[in-house]
Amino acid sequence: MDLSRKRRLTFITIGLIFLLSGIEYAVILPTIWRYLQTLNAAPYFLGLSLSAFSFSGLLAGPLFGHWSDRTRTTKKIILFANIFEIVGNFMYLMGYSKWLLLCSRLVAGIGTGAGSSIFGFLTRNTVPDDRSTVFAAVMACRQVGLLIGPAFNIFLRLCNFQLGPFEVNKYTSPGGFMCLLWILLQFAVMFMYWDVIPQDDTHERNEIIQEEVEEDVEENAESKPLVGPHELTGSYGTVTSVQSRSTHISPPPSPPPEEVKRSPLKNFSSSRAEFLREEVVVLLAAQFITLFNQTALETMVTPLTQKFFNFGELENSIMYCMCGIEVIAGFLFVRWLSKRVAERVVLAVGLILCNISCVWCLIFLANPLGGFAWQLAEFIIGVFLQVLGLPFVAVAQVSLFSKITSEKTQGFSQGIRRSVGGLATIFGPLWAGGLTSNLYLMLGVMMGLLVLLTIMMVVSYERLVEPTATRDNLTGSQSED
Repeated sequence: MDLSRKRRLTFITIGLIFLLSGIEYAVILPTIWRYLQTLNAAPYFLGLSLSAFSFSGLLAGPLFGHWSDRTRTTKKIILFANIFEIVGNFMYLMGYSKWLLLCSRLVAGIGTGAGSSIFGFLTRNTVPDDRSTVFAAVMACRQVGLLIGPAFNIFLRLCNFQLGPFEVNKYTSPGGFMCLLWILLQFAVMFMYWDVIPQDDTHERNEIIQEEVEEDVEENAESKPLVGPHELTGSYGTVTSVQSRSTHISPPPSPPPEEVKRSPLKNFSSSRAEFLREEVVVLLAAQFITLFNQTALETMVTPLTQKFFNFGELENSIMYCMCGIEVIAGFLFVRWLSKRVAERVVLAVGLILCNISCVWCLIFLANPLGGFAWQLAEFIIGVFLQVLGLPFVAVAQVSLFSKITSEKTQGFSQGIRRSVGGLATIFGPLWAGGLTSNLYLMLGVMMGLLVLLTIMMVVSYERLVEPTATRDNLTGSQSED
């Protein structure tokens, strides 16, 4: 099979992974509140269960990302992570108690850690100019899952039968359904996914092989390194030509071992310094605040619709389906827009929309006024505005983050970014779950965080660009090739 076909099938499989993650979210979120009520769980258990999923993903993300950086492979990581999704969703099907349900989300969340490895893979296999487009397409796959997920819920709510010792009903069936889909995905990954390496990345492959040789030499005997320090260093995305590496017959004086291969402690110190840069902090803050607000509102929605509109599983599923359509349209528009304007412009547009949405919710949803029709209109507009801003912020901050952090440790960096997002998806549901009766306080804090993020972005706007050195080095390496 030729390389281009392997790459095409691999990207299709990545799309399927994100599609299933969206379906899982869409079939479980509309029903988990009623599911917990049947298990006599307190209201705060909703936020606890949603946060457990994010907590385990937070811990697994950097580990899987570091694993992919060390091995430059992702297939085994995805297969391993999917096992946790399968087991977690099977536990959700069992549904004996609220604690088993909580543990099921905790186990399934580990599987989401593979996302950091996938984003690292995409970064290494795309050029910076096309990265926003690729990320938008991948994220849109998840939104397609959010769109079609509620359609599955319409049929799953009709389930009422016994599967061995387990009762399959409208609450437990989403777990069994997702367990089956993740099993099918395992076969898709095994037969359709390849750890392809960019065709113009021969120099990096040689460098990896050279480093492995040096490591073996250091372990077995004290010997001179085969390459000089100037061939192992570089700024973000810097590459050295094959020709320069082939001239190691007359090496320069041997440097100290620590210059040839950095210790894990020095690697950690270097990464820590990178994550403390101003522009990186702003993007991590954008990741945290937008996801915190999003998950808080998502947690608030189902109790709110039950209280004011008496919505059930069907109505909530239809609502999430409509939101999915809006988000997909938003990602398609962002994909078109990102080819014409800089990512920081897209990020600014998204923040403006998020601020408008939060102000609307604070005014009209904290204490709804009027009759049923007016309250429903207020609610629909608030949800529409909130969903509208998500694609702009999501695509812009992921693409920018991949460009301003080191390409060689992209898996670990994406793991840190996703862990920050995981913290947000932990605190967001917990915050909203305990304040469903005090929406002014809940929405007021969310508004304050958005204002803080907007100020940070305005102050650091000039720094939210791809480093010049990266683009110059990339251009230079392409001319050499």
